[in-house]
Amino acid sequence: MASLVDYEDSDSDPDQERLSAAPQPHLELYNAGALIMSSSSSSSSSSAQSTSGCMKRAQLQPAAVRPYIPKRQRVSTAAVQTPETQDTRPSAGAHLLSEVSERVRPFLGRKHGRAELPRRLQCCVQAHQGPVNTLQWSPVDHLSHLLLSASMDKTCKVWDGVGGGRCLQTYSAHLGAVRDACWLPCGRRLLSGSFDGTAALTDVETGQTVSRMENGFKVTCVAPRPSDPDVFLSGGFSSEVKAWDARCCKVLRVYKAAVQQTLDVLFLSGGREFVSSTDAVSRDSAERTLIAWDFETTAKLSNQIFHVEGFAVHCGFSADGSVLVSGSSTGSVHFYDYQSSQSLKTLDAHEHACVCAALHPVIPAVTATCDWTGEIKIWT
Repeated sequence: MASLVDYEDSDSDPDQERLSAAPQPHLELYNAGALIMSSSSSSSSSSAQSTSGCMKRAQLQPAAVRPYIPKRQRVSTAAVQTPETQDTRPSAGAHLLSEVSERVRPFLGRKHGRAELPRRLQCCVQAHQGPVNTLQWSPVDHLSHLLLSASMDKTCKVWDGVGGGRCLQTYSAHLGAVRDACWLPCGRRLLSGSFDGTAALTDVETGQTVSRMENGFKVTCVAPRPSDPDVFLSGGFSSEVKAWDARCCKVLRVYKAAVQQTLDVLFLSGGREFVSSTDAVSRDSAERTLIAWDFETTAKLSNQIFHVEGFAVHCGFSADGSVLVSGSSTGSVHFYDYQSSQSLKTLDAHEHACVCAALHPVIPAVTATCDWTGEIKIWT
């Protein structure tokens, strides 16, 4: 698996440079009531003039005198705003969940027909300043034009994925790279995990962080429980997977395995079991392990070892479950028949590694892809 770089901004202190600057030999202050100081460089004009310097008081300018206002009064005056000056404009995402895209509307209420495959590129967006780790369409049908992206540039964004690729909202709930993010089933909140060690729940419309959970390790994967979306799993650079209750920000259960880190977690149907993909490194070998867990008892149900190298590439299914789509380290996107495992189509989508591909849940053939350079493409 390729190394993941945590994009951290370097701090700079411009004040330090100003403090270290050399003082000027001549300083002249022309403000009212100030003292004018100058060093004497010539003694030939008068023998009575001091060589160390002289001080003269400038004449007061009546127009420059300002009445003194106490600090407490200045602070209180600045803090008070009249109703006319208050910002009453709605937030950027105020109408995200109330508008239905005209591209989606004709397909609402239809039964899922045979899955179709994309043929051409609709739009390309340089979406992020760092690698895009994941993409996901909104799970609510009438809001399925909304596309969520999470990036190593510390942000999540929501796009109009079927209407030209316009960015509708940017979320900055984390101080580190966002390794994973997903919609909750209601479509009103986002769950994200970051290299800053936290998992966060964010309101889609307001952009406010609803709750934040400190894991104690870099979080690389999150997954809400299907039967109770307020409960979710988080895993990362640790041998533990934690189950959280977002309502009280408390750990419900801890699942321990003799591994180095957790790569991904996935709930099975109903949420009674889940599978974790782990990275087990010993003295003599490095192995990838799939472990099936019982959610309630934390017991291991199965442990399978497999060998794989390269990028962590996400895959997905069409709405009817007949087509599997996957990115690749070469940048191409592959479509497979799920039943026969035969290759159906290959798109030369990106010049760099394509780490995620997602078929639209309502509109046939529409597919979103992203790569390791921050690029997102929409195909139809």
